Amino acid sequence: MSDRTPIIPASQQKLAERAGYLPALKVGNTLYLAGQVGRTADLQVIADPRQQFHAAWENLRDVLAAAGCDFADVVELTTYHVGLREHMAVFREVKDALFPRGTCPWTCIGVSELAHDGLLVEIKCVAVGRQG
Repeated sequence: MSDRTPIIPASQQKLAERAGYLPALKVGNTLYLAGQVGRTADLQVIADPRQQFHAAWENLRDVLAAAGCDFADVVELTTYHVGLREHMAVFREVKDALFPRGTCPWTCIGVSELAHDGLLVEIKCVAVGRQG
């Protein structure tokens, strides 16, 4: 018997089908999320950094919600940034407006590129659902 449950919110069904992508995997009460980026529903990269960062957080929220979780359930957060120093102030503003501060360990990593041109951030996390 397996307690592994694939999580694919409706908003990411197209991506999952096209790329063989699994947005998250729930194992017991623990949810492992793949990195989320700032794209539109039709998979276009959002050019404006602030809007792209906001969309990445909303995509993360959608995956968490599809598994019955929310930002309060996140126990580990990792962000990957292209142009880390250039965009960190704006990223932090968006993060602080959407994600609860000081609630989990956060690792922030600068990288030279992400999967598609124009992507500036990828946000991944681990969440633990509440017993209910």
